[in-house]
Amino acid sequence: MKPTTRGTLAAVVTGVAAVIGAAAVTPAVAAGSVPVPVPLDGVERGLNLPMPDIAGELPVPMPGSPEEPRYVEGRLLPDRAVPQLPVSAGLPGADVRTTLPHVLGEGFDHLGLDAPAADLAALTPGLSLDAPLTAPNPAQLGMPDPKLPQVAVLTPLLKTVPEADLGMGAGA
Repeated sequence: MKPTTRGTLAAVVTGVAAVIGAAAVTPAVAAGSVPVPVPLDGVERGLNLPMPDIAGELPVPMPGSPEEPRYVEGRLLPDRAVPQLPVSAGLPGADVRTTLPHVLGEGFDHLGLDAPAADLAALTPGLSLDAPLTAPNPAQLGMPDPKLPQVAVLTPLLKTVPEADLGMGAGA
C-alpha cells in the first residue's frame, strides 16, 4: 500500500472514530414532561355533542444524588445512616377548554382552565441512628461505655408553587 493511501485511510478512520466518539459522549436530553392528549373525538361524533378539549402533561421525575454521610465526633455511625434522596419533577398540568350554552349571557360562550405543570422539589424520608455504645474510652483501656441508642426519622420535604387560570369569555 502506498504511503498516500495509508495516510488517506488513517484520516478517514480517525474522522469516523471522532464522529462516533462525539455521538457517544453527547448525553441524551430527557424531556421534563410528557404531553398526554385526551381523545374525545369519537364521543363527540357518536353523541353529536360538543365535547371539551382536554390535554395534560405528566412530569418525569429526576432523582438527584444524596448528601454524603456526615461523621460527628463521639458517634460510631455517620449522622445520616439512610440519606434523604432529592427528587425533582413537577405537578401534572392540565388544559381544558369547553363551550358553554350562554349560561351567563352574551359574550360568555366558553370556559377554559389552564393549570401548567409546576416544579416540585422533594426529599425522601431518611433515617439517622446511633449505636448503643460510645466511642472507645481511654480511661477504661479502650472499652466503650454503654448508652441509650438514638433513632431519628428525617421527615420528607415537598416544595412547589402550583398555579391555575380559570377564565370565561367569547370565542373558542
